[in-house]
Amino acid sequence: MRIVVTPDKCTGCETCIDSCPFTSIAMIEGKAFITEYCQLCRACVNACPDGAIREILDVGESPAPETGRADESEGVWVFAEQRDGKVAPVVYELLGAGRRLADIRHTHLSAVLFGARESEAGELIRWGANRVYFCDDPIFERFNDEPYSGLFSLLVKEHRPEIVLAGATPIGRSFFPRVASRLRTGLTADCTSLDIDPETGNLLQIRPAFGGNIMAAILCPDDKPQMATVRPRVMKRGQYEESRKGEIIHVDAEGLSSRTKVLETVKEVSEIAVNLQDAAIIVSGGRGLGDQKGFRLLGELAGVLGAALGASRAAVDEGWIPYSHQVGQTGKTVCPNIYMACGISGAVQHLVGMQSSDIIIAINKNPEAPIFNVASYGIVGDVYEIVPMLIKKIKEMKGP
Repeated sequence: MRIVVTPDKCTGCETCIDSCPFTSIAMIEGKAFITEYCQLCRACVNACPDGAIREILDVGESPAPETGRADESEGVWVFAEQRDGKVAPVVYELLGAGRRLADIRHTHLSAVLFGARESEAGELIRWGANRVYFCDDPIFERFNDEPYSGLFSLLVKEHRPEIVLAGATPIGRSFFPRVASRLRTGLTADCTSLDIDPETGNLLQIRPAFGGNIMAAILCPDDKPQMATVRPRVMKRGQYEESRKGEIIHVDAEGLSSRTKVLETVKEVSEIAVNLQDAAIIVSGGRGLGDQKGFRLLGELAGVLGAALGASRAAVDEGWIPYSHQVGQTGKTVCPNIYMACGISGAVQHLVGMQSSDIIIAINKNPEAPIFNVASYGIVGDVYEIVPMLIKKIKEMKGP
């Protein structure tokens, strides 16, 4: 594959030079010329106002399959991440979101599972998938970008799904950009919400932008598939049905190779075990607590509730509590049954990490605090007055 310039069409406007991030375009006798430093990024192809720059195949090279267009792409796909043969929890959240999107588009929902047991593929069907593309080749036993992106890209090119989703986990963030690059389509990372544009039918990919100060709705209208990674714990799981039937399609990995091999995976062990993402109840504090002693009070409340202790970024930045407790865009994303926000104003950076909680209880002295806009129950008052009363009442209800 090469990038070439058609001299007769080139007007010498130098737009391509400004667009090239590798400074691999030179002007020779008033015409653009592509040098040997070209990295095939295609920025100049899109930038040229006269259509003088194009991509061509070298002799003997087979044309790359085109990405799908709206009239020929169909279906919603979810990448089913697994670790140690067990499907990751985020996959069930993606299946819930994917099922909703597929129903809106009146199409099917598929999952792609590499390296796990076939029984796990059956579970994906019970959680909402109509079919599962399954491969248990030993090359997928340990995660490796190269074989994962290779086979996944081939499947997408063959079956042409309209929407492809993955979790914004270390695995998803690692290999999904490779897939998008191979397919020459867009990828929106770290989405917190997904929807379908009622006018165009395109996927609305919603995520925080500009440091979390706004929520951006991103579209990929021209190329398919529309690809997105989704933050864990921001979406609800789908409906589990024991009797749901579907199709498991076995995929052959013959001929798939990798230039690297993962010899060992070492799990990080933290001295502080703060399992916020699996907690049913979380009590969180923010800058409104005033100082570190506020977290001792919240720790007592968390103790009587059997809850985990969380915090906003502001409280962590003040040094009142370790980062491992932080909830929000730059911390953990959580989805407990009950989330208590004490002295937290409700900046969008924090809301994206906890707003999918089943019940949100907010305690804040400021009646105009944004946290009350998402709260199921709001208490306007001083945390140092409200929380001790809650602790006392809960202890009375629990008895000796």
